[in-house]
Amino acid sequence: MSMDKNIYSFEDYVLRLPPELQPAVLAIHENLLRDGCKCKVESKVSGLFASYSHPKTRRSMLNFGFRKGGAFVRLYADNHSRYLELLHGLPENMAAAVAKSPDCKRLKNPLDCSPTCPMGYDFQIRDTHFQKCRYSCFQFLLNTESVETIATLIEHERKYR
Repeated sequence: MSMDKNIYSFEDYVLRLPPELQPAVLAIHENLLRDGCKCKVESKVSGLFASYSHPKTRRSMLNFGFRKGGAFVRLYADNHSRYLELLHGLPENMAAAVAKSPDCKRLKNPLDCSPTCPMGYDFQIRDTHFQKCRYSCFQFLLNTESVETIATLIEHERKYR
């Protein structure tokens, strides 16, 4: 099996999105680049995958990708505690996605996960307490109903990084 050695741009990813999502996703991309984030686009089994690393920490801040259900966004919301009011107001389908995401093993028992794991998120949405894995907690399908809320979450995370 040969590895895909092609070089992809973010525009290659965007062109695979439905036309109605392209302007919002491009705006998110441009704002992240303006902040100095580095964007890397790779080909994965499920399609193109874009990853943004923060210029100061070099840690991943955001991913765009594809799954069976369509395009998705994964936000590493390290500063989620600074915009809890926004999390309390998540649309029901997005709050349900958070609820369905796996719990953080390390928050429950530090010996159950790798010691190098940066640990997950401990927070509340409305009346429900969550301890979720940082790698899947804020992963949402990208569609016309979610794109505005996703952009707002990303803006809040950008502001506090």
